[in-house]
Parts: sequence; C-alpha cells; structure tokens
Amino acid sequence: MSAGGGKKAIIAALTANAGIAVAKFIGAAITGSASMLAEAVHSVADTSNQGLLLLGQRKAEKEADELHQFGYGRSRYFYSFVVALVLFTIGSIYAIYEGIHKIQHPEPLSTAIVAVVILVIAIGLETYSFRTAIKESRPFKGNATWWRFIRTSRSPELPVVLLEDLGALVGLMLALGGVGLTMLTGNAIWDGIGTLAIGLLLGVIAIILIIEMHSLLIGEGATAAEDKLIKENLVDGTQITSLIHVKTQYIGPEEILVAAKVAIAPGLEIAEIATAIDEAEARVRAAVPAARMIYLEPDLYRADHV
Repeated sequence: MSAGGGKKAIIAALTANAGIAVAKFIGAAITGSASMLAEAVHSVADTSNQGLLLLGQRKAEKEADELHQFGYGRSRYFYSFVVALVLFTIGSIYAIYEGIHKIQHPEPLSTAIVAVVILVIAIGLETYSFRTAIKESRPFKGNATWWRFIRTSRSPELPVVLLEDLGALVGLMLALGGVGLTMLTGNAIWDGIGTLAIGLLLGVIAIILIIEMHSLLIGEGATAAEDKLIKENLVDGTQITSLIHVKTQYIGPEEILVAAKVAIAPGLEIAEIATAIDEAEARVRAAVPAARMIYLEPDLYRADHV
C-alpha cells in the first residue's frame, strides 16, 4: 500500500475528530458528563494520532543516506507504534480513572439533552470517517477478512485508522448509552459505567495495535502469498536449479528485502551465472513489485547446506 493509499482516510479522520473534540468539550462543560469528557479526551488523542501518522509518512519519504542506507520507510511503523501508546495512555487510562471516580462519586447531569445531540452528531461524523477508511482499505484487503487484514497488513496506517474509527463509534454509543440511562433512571452512576466501558474498549484496541505495530517495527517477512511467489520465481530449473535458502523482511511498507542462496547448474561460466542472477531478480520483481532489494548468492547445491 502506498503512503497515498492511506492519506485520504487519515485526513478524513483528523478533520472529523478535530471538530468532534471541540463539540464534546463544549458538551462536557455544559452537562458535566464524565462520558462526554472521556469521549472529548478520546477525540483529542485520535486527532493527535492522525497527525502522528501523517508525520510518519512524511519522515518515511526521506531519501536513504549514509547512516540509514535502507531508507526511512520504518518511520511509518515507529509513529504508528507511538499512536498505539498515545491511544492507550491518554484515552484508556484517563477514561478508566474518570469512570471509577464517577461510579464512586456520581454527580447529576445538567442539560443532558445537549450531550445526546452532540453524541448523535459525532456518531454521524465518525461514521463518515469510518466509511472512508473502509473504502480506502478494500483494494488492499482483497478477499481476506477484516481481522486478517489488520493482522497481516504490512502497511500500518489503514489498520490503525480502522480500529481507531471503530473504537470511536462504539465509544460514542457507550457514551450515549451512559447518558441516556442516566436521563431515564435519574441515577448518574450509569454515566460513570459508560465512561469505564469506554476506557476498557480503548485499552483493548490499544493492546491490539501495540502488538501489531511492535511486530512490524522489529521486522516482518513477506506474506505467505509473496513468499510463495518469490520462491517460485527465483528458480528457473535450468540455470538456477534449486533454492538453498531465502530470507525476507519488510524494511518499509512498500519495500521487501530478499536475501537468498541459490544453487547454480554446474559448468556455467561467470557471465552466464551473472545473467542467471539478473534474470531471477527480474522475475521476482515482476511477480512481487515490493521486492525492490534482492541479494542473491550463487552456490552449488550440497547435502550439508542448511
């Protein structure tokens, strides 16, 4: 997935969350709702997160230099990892703390209808952002399930935005439920319960993102489908007779490093070996365009090769 592939979804989410955050803070100040305040903090965190994702994309565009000879592609993984930490520390911990506090010391809401109106509007805006993220993700998801897309995607932005938007939508519904039950029952403890539920939801999403982004940050290999294509195209059966071993790693969301030792047919001249290597690289790049860096070591197959 190209950086541009996720930029539209990021900008849509940033715009929606910035406007929603302002509305939620106004609503929290008018009503005194803990659920609304937790959601306002959540929206601020999400807005900051989208800013970090855009910063990561910009950093990743830097040209390779002497210090970073494979480029800066992993900047996108680093900033996405920071996003997961921000979501957890700011959103989840604050909401859990505020929810427990409101459950222990419930306070009545004033003008609760204002909170309901703001939450309904926010749900509409978040739905727009979520639909944009889904639309942008479909070409890259293919026939896989959404969960598998999140787990196997080597590009960080769309999975992050998808989970953030999903969490925001569910969180808004929880906040609406907390405020609504408080209005119906007259018991403000429901507002605290809604806030606590938002915090737990954000915690679950943050943990999923932290695990996935950490895995990408330390380096993941090619997907199973890409790995199969790479192995099939390295060997032509005539000049390159077999694959001794191969290792792959994503060094950025659109760039795979391929390092392999291949068995060369006995008796080939040096020029023929060089041609065979060049042709193998061309076959792999044609089959897997992300395999931009390929390093092949020619050898003769021996039984003791590992």
